[in-house]
Amino acid sequence: EADPGGSWEEDLSGGETEVSECFRMPPVDRETKDNLIRKYGGYISTLKHEFSKKKKKGKLPKEARQILFDWWNLHYNWPYPTEADKVALAESTGLDQRQINNWFINQRKRHWKPSESVQFNLMDSVCGPIVIND
Repeated sequence: EADPGGSWEEDLSGGETEVSECFRMPPVDRETKDNLIRKYGGYISTLKHEFSKKKKKGKLPKEARQILFDWWNLHYNWPYPTEADKVALAESTGLDQRQINNWFINQRKRHWKPSESVQFNLMDSVCGPIVIND
């Protein structure tokens, strides 16, 4: 059957009638299409619903970021929250712990340089104290 508004071939070719073989498709069988929609329509709507529930990427809420920044500023010398800190931050911000963890990882990577005393303390804890004999 011809589509009165133009064929699918014309749509693909920009109005030209010559279309390569790889784009040729059989005409849509309306009955088959209706059967497929009846059979799988529920799955499609379920998938659409699941995708719509996913959180959109973007900035965290301003209030949550402020709470995290406040904690960060209080603990700048060692900005590694304990598990208890993370639970408390999650409760006070409404974020989940994965978001809390990611925020601190990114914040440290972008904005934190350990002081020399922290670096030496880390080295001492890993290697033992360094003794220099004169």
